[in-house]
Amino acid sequence: MRNTIKITAAVLATGALTLGLTACSDKGSDKDGPLVVAATPTPQGQILDYVKKNLAKKAGLDLEVKEFTDYVTPNTATQQGEVFANYFQHKPYLDDFNKKNKTDIVPVPGATVHLEPLGVYSKKIKKLDELKKGATVAVPNDTTNEARALKLLADNGLLKLKEGVGFAATPKDIVDNPRGLKFKELEAAALPRTIKDVDAAVINGNYALEADLSPAKNALAAEKAEGNPYGNFLAVKKGDEDDPRVKKLVKLLTSPEVKKFIDDKYDGAVVAAF
Repeated sequence: MRNTIKITAAVLATGALTLGLTACSDKGSDKDGPLVVAATPTPQGQILDYVKKNLAKKAGLDLEVKEFTDYVTPNTATQQGEVFANYFQHKPYLDDFNKKNKTDIVPVPGATVHLEPLGVYSKKIKKLDELKKGATVAVPNDTTNEARALKLLADNGLLKLKEGVGFAATPKDIVDNPRGLKFKELEAAALPRTIKDVDAAVINGNYALEADLSPAKNALAAEKAEGNPYGNFLAVKKGDEDDPRVKKLVKLLTSPEVKKFIDDKYDGAVVAAF
């Protein structure tokens, strides 16, 4: 997903799924029906399930959650009206996705819910400075999360990136690599499965949690929450931001109850961003 070709391939690969969803139901775009929200399972799906079971009925919200395990289908499903909203991504990723796919999905104002600190994990070393020359590090292959992974490595002194490269850094933008690290670019969801085959892997928070890895306890290094632009939010197709059901969900997702749920359940592996 790091470039246009990878995005296109991913979209084609999920085409059968999205077409199947369209054939089965179009209630995702029905403004008189339940609010159908696409989410990745952990932690977004868990947070939405908490809202559905504990808060939604009292607020008069009929909420339906559809879970996906990749970072492409939730946006294509939202764009095509198979779901009304999604909750799985941060702003740099959405900006890149919209640009490459000519979609018009937007964050809902005030709906940034949480941050999942990106972490470096390994089954072979216990400290980052134990990485040997020529070590292989697996990183996400989508544009923004790969840049995010490289920045984390740079912040911990393992490499230096070209100045001003921002949210689009790739291994080609490394200007100093004293350990001669090699990079294995993989779909984010596949990273936990490959951790035994590489020297280290930089893994997104949700996929780390699914693999019983905690940024707070198991990561050799993890992102800081302060000033982090990678908070996850509720998103909709442009023009749907003021839907009454969406406004109800925003209020619930940023409630004290949800903050307590995040704090209690994830113990620092997921951090409330409101």
